[in-house]
Amino acid sequence: MLFWIFAALLSAAIAAILVLAALRGGRDMEPAAAYDLRIYRDQLKEVDRDLARGVIRAEDAERAKTEISRRILEADKALAAGEAAAAGPRALTIGLSAVMAAVVVAGGLALYFRIGAPGYPDLPIERRKEMAEAARSARVGQAEAQVEAAALRGPLPEVDPQFADLMEKLRAAVATRPDDLQGLGLLARNEAAVGNFDAAIAAQERIIEVKGDAATAEDSATLADLMVLAAGGYVSPEAEAAAEAALALDARNGTARYYLGLMHAQTGRPDLAFGFWRGLLEDGPADAPWIAPISEQISELAALAGVDYTPPGAGRGPSAADVAAADDMSEEDRQAMIRTMVEGLNDRLATEGGTAEEWARLIGALGVLGETERAKAIWTEAQGVFAGRETDLATLRAAAERAGVAE
Repeated sequence: MLFWIFAALLSAAIAAILVLAALRGGRDMEPAAAYDLRIYRDQLKEVDRDLARGVIRAEDAERAKTEISRRILEADKALAAGEAAAAGPRALTIGLSAVMAAVVVAGGLALYFRIGAPGYPDLPIERRKEMAEAARSARVGQAEAQVEAAALRGPLPEVDPQFADLMEKLRAAVATRPDDLQGLGLLARNEAAVGNFDAAIAAQERIIEVKGDAATAEDSATLADLMVLAAGGYVSPEAEAAAEAALALDARNGTARYYLGLMHAQTGRPDLAFGFWRGLLEDGPADAPWIAPISEQISELAALAGVDYTPPGAGRGPSAADVAAADDMSEEDRQAMIRTMVEGLNDRLATEGGTAEEWARLIGALGVLGETERAKAIWTEAQGVFAGRETDLATLRAAAERAGVAE
């Protein structure tokens, strides 16, 4: 109710401003006849002053006053006629202003009912958490999710006849030796490869059952992975339980942490998702399979979580290790990679500043790119930034000497 009171008051205020602006615009425009009247009256006074000073003769003053009076009468008639003619337009102006105000109010309400949420209450953070927990508890199970994902994927691709024959033999062998861990592992991987996720999940669950207390965190994480793949990227309650089991055995298991973060992102808890993914991104390693998807989404996730976060490596510029890692690239790709990182570092140092080591890295990278003039300019600027700090200057000078731009 309070929302509607404020909305009504705000709409009324806007409408009033529009109407007053329109009316004021009409009043502020002085008619030409009124202006003429003011001028003629001033002229009469001027004639009287000239007569009193003896500047003009009495008969001349009388003739001038007669002429000015005639003009005053004409201007007065014109003013009266103009006011009568303006009455209609003024009424029209008031009417149009009222219509415009009504359009603003009605249009605002229509827009709100179109894209807003009438009757929807404010959502304090605790209420949002309750809703997220309800969504988490009510989400569909693994079986239903797999059916939906399979319908979206469509028919499975044709399998090479020779490979299909090998799969039949593998299935028969596992059926006769249901406790053979090696066979079960092969079956789980290959069933997943051909899109037969039901059999892959069943084989992985059998591995965990056979191992019993000896089952590892990786066994449960693999099960979670198969379930999420089968559900088209959706983390079901069963996949969540598998990931939780993995973390119970190894709190640093990357696969489990990634999927638990994804589950929280899917159920409206970006704050919890960010906690899982930030740790994974910062822990590495850089070639872990979850690094790429996390890197693409972590900034948006941080914003949703209300966290000001800069991913590690953003704008840090290329280090010696980065350059060395690019040795296997073509020269064109290598230069492009280094240049991208250099420009990111350059922009950050220009806007936010940085350490002497970062300035030195920028100087060195520009030297590698052959941009000696820019490297020299950065070296000169850095000397001013770090003036009087001998240790930092020594670091910078060493980089400048390696780049060939030191004095």
